[in-house]
Amino acid sequence: MKSRELLDILQIAERLKDTTRHCYTSQGRHESVAEHTWMMTLTAMLLEDELTNIDMTKVIKMCLIHDLGECFTGDIPTFDKTTEHEILEQNKLNDWLGSLPQKTTVTLTQLFDEMNARETPEAKTYKALDSLEALIQHNLSDINTWSENEFDLNLVYADDKVQFSSYLTELREAIRSDTLDKINAADKKRD
Repeated sequence: MKSRELLDILQIAERLKDTTRHCYTSQGRHESVAEHTWMMTLTAMLLEDELTNIDMTKVIKMCLIHDLGECFTGDIPTFDKTTEHEILEQNKLNDWLGSLPQKTTVTLTQLFDEMNARETPEAKTYKALDSLEALIQHNLSDINTWSENEFDLNLVYADDKVQFSSYLTELREAIRSDTLDKINAADKKRD
């Protein structure tokens, strides 16, 4: 890849540093998409010894690129995202991917196709980590930043995405326990 091509790609990807999500950090500011991506990628790296039957290098790559479509559409919370939003994001991402150097286009398109199909253990792992990271971040943020629907959603979200892995199911249970502790502590504080 030519250096100018790399810089052009990074210029687009950099948008995710300023693209905020609906979630907040533990210090009370909106989290960026790039911060979400970093946390889930770090999680993937840290799980390498736990998920030994999975190509975690591929999972890390999937984590790094999974929200690139949001460079063009912004972040839409999962509970607000419609099929129309998904199609628009996919079309804009595909247009951009098609403008990249051929080898990069092929590499990224193959990864996105695998991620979208969610049939391989790697694609299932990336998607589980995407959802689990959001739950972890909610547990780290002030409960006053949660929207009304998140009190129930955070107790069931991602259950379906972790079923293929006993370790990720166990992690989901630990996250749920933290969520319940957070909700119960907030309830006691109000009383």
